[in-house]
Amino acid sequence: MCHTDDSRAPEPPRKGPVGEHAPFELTASDGTRFLAYRAIPAGPVVAGMVILPDVRGLHPYYEDLAVRFAEAGYRTIAIDYFGRSAGVGRRDDSFDWKSHFPKATPEGVAQDVRAAVEQLRRESPGLAIFTVGFCFGGANSWRQSGEGHGLAGCIGFYGGHPMERAGAAIPKMTAPLLMLLGGADQGTPAAEFEEFAREVRGRGLDVEAHTYAGAPHSYFDRSFAEHRDACQDSWKRILDFTGRYARPA
Repeated sequence: MCHTDDSRAPEPPRKGPVGEHAPFELTASDGTRFLAYRAIPAGPVVAGMVILPDVRGLHPYYEDLAVRFAEAGYRTIAIDYFGRSAGVGRRDDSFDWKSHFPKATPEGVAQDVRAAVEQLRRESPGLAIFTVGFCFGGANSWRQSGEGHGLAGCIGFYGGHPMERAGAAIPKMTAPLLMLLGGADQGTPAAEFEEFAREVRGRGLDVEAHTYAGAPHSYFDRSFAEHRDACQDSWKRILDFTGRYARPA
């Protein structure tokens, strides 16, 4: 399990005021209603961000993370994966994610991401939009590079088994990738992480891949004080990556 109800996202190195932040509902193209969480900067907006959670969907950690991204200047939407199987609802530690996770298909995830991307574009036309994901969401974030959303870039932490979950999308990928891994992550094989990066680079796309020696799975958590440097560097890499590729759609 990636995070507990007590987990909270590390703060970004640049912080501004946040305006609205609250849960709301989105509707995918197949009519599925699902829960999302919106966080909007009160000041200047640098880009849009769609957060793809881990296997448990819209856990409180990801609601907190949406606010952290808004503090950094991103108009942000975090999505839940389980509208098709579990309906609209909150996903805390009591949620039976194991029975619903197999029903979260690549096609369903892509439809839900598209609904969030389209919402951001309605709110801020021309905004450069990125995805960021964690574990299952990490591989699925990279996969969105090939789903035709017109994204500026795709960021992923950990990724689980990226070749298995996102390898089929490599021939269709168009957006650059940022890939972040903990060196002590037992759930993401380093060889597969590197193979995936190599295959995407073979498409002629920019891929920045970095491994943090000794950092475990789910190191991006401010309760893990011993991994503070890795968290801070991850934020820096995200800000640098989005700064390079944030341009009008």
